[in-house]
Amino acid sequence: MTGSRRRWLSGPLSARSVLQPKAVARALFHPAWIPAPADPSVERLKRVRVVAGAVAAFGVYTFVQGRFEFREILENMLTAALVLLFITPLTVGVMLFVWRRTGRLRELRGPLFDSLKLLLLFIGTIVVTVLLWQLSTSLGGSLLMMVPGLTAMWLTGLVAYGAVQVSGNFFGSAGVHRCLPALLATVTSWLMAIPDLVTGDLHGLSLTMGIVFILGAPLTVTAISALELHRLRRRHGIRLRAHPATLPRAVPPAPPYGHLPPQPGPFAPNPAFTFHQGGPYTPGPGNPYPQPPQHPYPQGPANPYGQPRS
Repeated sequence: MTGSRRRWLSGPLSARSVLQPKAVARALFHPAWIPAPADPSVERLKRVRVVAGAVAAFGVYTFVQGRFEFREILENMLTAALVLLFITPLTVGVMLFVWRRTGRLRELRGPLFDSLKLLLLFIGTIVVTVLLWQLSTSLGGSLLMMVPGLTAMWLTGLVAYGAVQVSGNFFGSAGVHRCLPALLATVTSWLMAIPDLVTGDLHGLSLTMGIVFILGAPLTVTAISALELHRLRRRHGIRLRAHPATLPRAVPPAPPYGHLPPQPGPFAPNPAFTFHQGGPYTPGPGNPYPQPPQHPYPQGPANPYGQPRS
């Protein structure tokens, strides 16, 4: 499980695709070493969790309050990066303490380092994006702001699409344990809401809408994550408290009847028995038997015994 030897990019990046933040985010933030989903229904739940959490976190504030503070969004991005940098290793460390009772932790070293590198890559992208926006804003309307401004716009798209990717796989933590993405999403969403709950900052909203805004994201993410964990446990026997090495291997469901790929037989095909057009024993290089000789007594005038009596 040496993650450093594995290929990182999940797809090739051409000169044209580099200009598309979505393609770059898919290749960078959903690496090739992330395991395939154990269940299509669980994968759909992850997408619902990402969309529902984003709507609960940003939709209420943007549409109800009727304004979009870009500077506050940048500050929230930095805050979220710091929270991720702190809470993700802490949560994984707690789970490692739990798993050490039933298995060796050395087996998880490769996936853990891969996940940490993905976390640092995403946080570094956020920090660079915020710094470039601040630089372009400080330059005002001069021509010098063009380069950092355009770069910041491209990086903003990269961070937006990358956030969707890492929210689904949560920095490749599914490579460590299938249940970790749901657990990390729940812990992170609640930790982001705790400061507002403690300080009573309702972001200018009324009491009712403020509570909906603060508790909407963590409650939504928690409910969907609990359903993810329930399906993994019920359908695949994957439990959060069990060491990853002791878990059953999650096999993707088989394709529907009639669409099975060709299965290899126990014996290799013999070139001598190749079926040619016309049948297996058609004269040709693949026919194992020679053509039978002609009948010694052909029918017709050449018959030495004449025509049969009528």
